[in-house]
Amino acid sequence: MLTPAFDLSQDPDFLTVAIRVPYARVSEFDVYFEGVDFKFYAKPYFLRLTLPGRVVENGSEQGSYDADKGIFTIRLPKETPGQHFEGLNMLTALLAPRKSRTAKPLVEEIGASEVSEGGVEAEDEEFDWEIEQVPYEEVSESALNPQYHYGFGNLRSGVFQRLQDELSDVIDIKDPDFTPAPERRQKRLDAELAKFDPDHYLADFFEDEAVEQILKYNPWWTDIYSKMMASLGKSQEQENHAALVSFSEEEKYQLRKFVNKSYLLDKRALRQVYYSLIDILLAYCYETRVTEGEKNVESAWNIRKLSPTLCWFETWTNVHEILVSFGRRVLCYPLYRHFKLVMKAYRDTIKILQLGKSAVLKCLLDVHKIFQENDPAYILNDLYISDYCVWIQKAKSNKLAALAETLKEVSLTKAQLGLELEELEAAALLVQEEDTASRAGRPVSRQQTPACPPEAGDTEESDSTTSCETEGSDSEQGELSGSESETVHSLQGPFLKERGDLLIDDGVCRNSAVKRCGGSLRKPPASPRAPGGSGPLIEELGEQLNSRVQVSRPEDSAAASHSSVQGRGDWQTPSD
Repeated sequence: MLTPAFDLSQDPDFLTVAIRVPYARVSEFDVYFEGVDFKFYAKPYFLRLTLPGRVVENGSEQGSYDADKGIFTIRLPKETPGQHFEGLNMLTALLAPRKSRTAKPLVEEIGASEVSEGGVEAEDEEFDWEIEQVPYEEVSESALNPQYHYGFGNLRSGVFQRLQDELSDVIDIKDPDFTPAPERRQKRLDAELAKFDPDHYLADFFEDEAVEQILKYNPWWTDIYSKMMASLGKSQEQENHAALVSFSEEEKYQLRKFVNKSYLLDKRALRQVYYSLIDILLAYCYETRVTEGEKNVESAWNIRKLSPTLCWFETWTNVHEILVSFGRRVLCYPLYRHFKLVMKAYRDTIKILQLGKSAVLKCLLDVHKIFQENDPAYILNDLYISDYCVWIQKAKSNKLAALAETLKEVSLTKAQLGLELEELEAAALLVQEEDTASRAGRPVSRQQTPACPPEAGDTEESDSTTSCETEGSDSEQGELSGSESETVHSLQGPFLKERGDLLIDDGVCRNSAVKRCGGSLRKPPASPRAPGGSGPLIEELGEQLNSRVQVSRPEDSAAASHSSVQGRGDWQTPSD
């Protein structure tokens, strides 16, 4: 909490307390007074006074607030009219808690030990939670380091010197009072590069269904702009379209609450006002479109985060750098990061400027309401938006029209954002094409030699290894080279005729001598082989049947098995 600057004065019947609380949230404040106690709270300020005389609450108390000076004035009726309060200029004594107004103890124990005289606290003594306060002293500008300006028209300075802890989550720049504009810009660019996430950008680039839906939304200014272009000629475009923009009762109430001001701005400051207006409108257009006009708890964050004017107190030299900065921040911070949204917000801003100051004022009132309802962001209303709402009502329409034309002539490309977007997209598309080609370029050939079966035990492993080595050996399979596929097809019919006891069980070929085991083809471990090499041919035949089988030992004698294999070996003789 901050102790505000204050001043006390009196007349015969009232004590007047003037409290200076610049940039406080005046819509929520508390005042308490009773007897000699006075307390005031308006975030982030807190003031507690111990008055030199008693005051009373009798209905004649008064209060007022000067928005230009940021001063609360509170008149408290004296309990005894005509009483003169002494020491109103003794600020240190007024800030001291009641219990510490005197250093002499009220009760002294005679003959107490040295330890007790040292001030050892009793266990049941109530702890004093009141903080110590010191009077605020105004420091002359000559005693301070050179301060840099910000806010509407760069008219403010020194605001964040005392409020940095309270407002650290409102702006990104640290210590703006002593950070020059070039350093602000360099820090902003570095922060954007550190924040940019290529994965997030590419995800929105390829999966843009949500973005396309957002682009189809028509905000409130779209219909007004269409009506203006349809009903008004170009010569009347800037003269008669103000009536198309209407204000709600709530917006009218907002306008009545603003204090009428006049701003003395030189040409340089006035140019900054117009440039910053573009920056704020771009952020507002993006926020309105992505939320489809339904504000949420993130709206204030979106607007101030996308506007370097509000977030970094940026100053501008031309319109193009405003657009570049906005584009970079759209691709670094919000939920939807797509270049199409940057260009859509750019075109929306042009439409609003062409509609004139009534449409611009309606946008600013909406931003003002969003910030006012957000606890840390209300300070930006005092620095920028409130002044814009007052100033725009006196701005010249032809200036806004010229600003719209200037913005319309500016072009923006992905390469100008300095984030290597085109390289990222090209690399991502190349990877996507290679992945698609690799998936499409792997057809499975049915004539390939089946791989060695998986391990299923010591005996089966030995047989499987022998089988694979036999199939891969040119010396043992020389008579089958060049005609293996033809032989398999010629022998498929005789084999099916000979082994007529094949059964179909759940789509798997089975018989008394052929079993499916582990999805692989295995031969009997002790079955003798005929010279024709029946083992590999049975494996090939199993592949042709599109079913991987295992040949197990028949339950008959080994001689019967040998005879069966020899009989099949006669069929497997290839004809040259």
